[in-house]
Amino acid sequence: MNETHILKIAGELKLPPRQILATAKLFAEGATVPFIARYRKEVTGSLDEVAITSIRERLVSLAELDQRRDSILKSLAERNLLSDELKQAVTQADSVTQLEDIYQPFRPKRRTRAMIAKEQGLEPLADLMFQQQPTFDPPAEAAKYVSPEKGVTDVATALAGARDILAERVSDDASARAKLRALFWQEAVVKSKVMSDKQEAGAKFKDYFDWSEPVGKIPSHRLLAIRRGESEGFLMMRIAVEENSALALLEPLFVTGRSAAADQVRLAVQDSYKRLLGSAIEVELRLETKKRADAEAIRVFAENLRELLLVSPLGNKNVLAIDPGFRTGCKVVCLDRQGKLLHNDVIYPTASSTAEIREAAEALVSLVKKYQIEAIAIGNGTAGRETETFVKLLKLAIPIVMVNESGASIYSASEAAREEFPNHDLTVRGAVSIGRRLMDPLVELVKLDPKSIGVGQYQHDVDQAALKHSLDDVVISCVNGVGVELNTASKQLLAYVSGLGPALAANIVSYRNENGPFKSRAELKKVPRLGEKAFEQAAGFLRIRAGGQVLDASAVHPERYELVDRMAKDLNCSVHDLTRDAALRQKIQLPKYVTETVGLPTLTDILGELAKPGRDPRQKFEVFSFQAGVEKMEDLKPGMKLPGIVTNVTAFGAFVDIGVHQDGLIHVSQLSDRFVKDPSEVVKVSQRVTVTVTEVDLPRKRIALSMKAAPELGASTSGTRTSPAALRPGGGFNRPTQPAKPAPVDWFTAALNKNQK
Repeated sequence: MNETHILKIAGELKLPPRQILATAKLFAEGATVPFIARYRKEVTGSLDEVAITSIRERLVSLAELDQRRDSILKSLAERNLLSDELKQAVTQADSVTQLEDIYQPFRPKRRTRAMIAKEQGLEPLADLMFQQQPTFDPPAEAAKYVSPEKGVTDVATALAGARDILAERVSDDASARAKLRALFWQEAVVKSKVMSDKQEAGAKFKDYFDWSEPVGKIPSHRLLAIRRGESEGFLMMRIAVEENSALALLEPLFVTGRSAAADQVRLAVQDSYKRLLGSAIEVELRLETKKRADAEAIRVFAENLRELLLVSPLGNKNVLAIDPGFRTGCKVVCLDRQGKLLHNDVIYPTASSTAEIREAAEALVSLVKKYQIEAIAIGNGTAGRETETFVKLLKLAIPIVMVNESGASIYSASEAAREEFPNHDLTVRGAVSIGRRLMDPLVELVKLDPKSIGVGQYQHDVDQAALKHSLDDVVISCVNGVGVELNTASKQLLAYVSGLGPALAANIVSYRNENGPFKSRAELKKVPRLGEKAFEQAAGFLRIRAGGQVLDASAVHPERYELVDRMAKDLNCSVHDLTRDAALRQKIQLPKYVTETVGLPTLTDILGELAKPGRDPRQKFEVFSFQAGVEKMEDLKPGMKLPGIVTNVTAFGAFVDIGVHQDGLIHVSQLSDRFVKDPSEVVKVSQRVTVTVTEVDLPRKRIALSMKAAPELGASTSGTRTSPAALRPGGGFNRPTQPAKPAPVDWFTAALNKNQK
């Protein structure tokens, strides 16, 4: 264990070194973040997942820094450039930037103007010039180096070559690079301009046709938008400081007086900045600002994904799921309480034919009765609201829930879907996914690539490896935080369980298929290739609810079963009695069971699990309904107050589904009556909110919303206002116009009567 790394991380995170060291040792032993956070609290001092993840990331980055340091030392040694002084500087560098600055003068380069000048024998002239002696006469000295056979044809050529050598020295100077870098971060401006003749084609980037903003203040989403415009060929982007400011910083570092030689050095510094150093620092800032923008975008995506994965589940219910459609009809599937497909059909509730609509109504009523349906899930895509209205008119007396179907089409075409439903087409698989999302969003969503769920911003523009790493962390955290039912979980879900992975998950499913349901957690050890370490990491997060050991349904780790047995024995009862009787649990004196390896944090967790074995940490499910009669953008009027569900939170605001097939935007300025810097302070993905419509732009399909107490009508996200017509009586905030609820039509009579029988 690298002691220097431990101390550095402890200082950065403001934690005792012993906690960092203990966590590092657990990682070295193969432990995962969820396992360490849940089952090794005494070892780490009860560090949470955030702190443990931070330690892991810093351990990795410092190890990568050491690898780069070793690579540089090796390169210098192989080229006989490694002096004791240089070795010490490389060894003591504590960041990649500092390390690269030290290495810059020795980095292998392509043939440069300075190299050519050295080959022409002009380096001694450059050295003399750099001394800047008052009596030094540059032209007279340069005349001595004129050599046509070497390509130095005259005095001007000799002086220019010497300046090229000095310019490269300035560019390679670590101190100059560090100071200019600091100046860029303080004063540089990000500028973007439209490429010539690209105004029309690049209209979506119109806001950035002539844009400038300080590099230190530009938000993530704006920088990524400009970079996307640049990558698509519509914008040109620069990061620059005023040239005078840069030269005012650099010249005093190298120009030491007033003389003819000093004038030559000044020219070399100016050339170095314009030709070498300025562009090099700009490239650095482009990379670093992109990295920071990526980190912020990934953070937003990860937070949104966590909220989406932890949406309240309906639970094990018989569900009828509908994947809506107009022309091709609605695909209907019936699922049992374990999500097994029982039946599939197609109905046409939005057809022009009355006979087809009546047939759809009768078919739904029949299916609800036949399969004892307890809830209906309807995808929120095309024809979703129209289908919802149709189903509600049947008055089935069971919950009818609109389900976000984002990514369902991707799942339906995936290998996992084909493997599970080889004899069914994409539409059936999609409908099954919609129904299962209602039953348990987490279980179904883990089958998708998190990027396809669509709760981020610019996810295709950010570092894809970093994005995957972060999103995988979120999925792992959520899956293990909720727990996984061992006997029904898919291999995709099991793969995210601590200590398993795809190979062991597949082995578990194969074993289960061949030998039937697991009867205990201990039986996991019979799974091929699942050794003691994997069992230790995974067992506590797996649940067996119908087994013989009551603790197998809880988050109590098998390594603590003996301890719980002792608690029960001391009270002359069974473990099962402890889970049912609160009075018995109150008699447990936790300090009595404290040992060197088991402390009060673990004991408190155990007591909590005994109270509610295997409890689901997610909130209780509640049915949500959109405003009746508001099904398309044309139904919207400024001033309407509508219920909605947050579908995405970005740096500039939140998108809300209000049931019109087009999400509306609550700009960050409209989220609250108080100032809000980060939208996630106010709203989360899947949160239910009440919003007010402030503007409807039908041609561009944009809806502006507000959550302020009394939003100003016509206040769009761009700061413009709608015409006074929007403020007419009936269209304003004080007198919102709500559409009348649709009245039942005659052709429903037969279906309703049949349902009531």
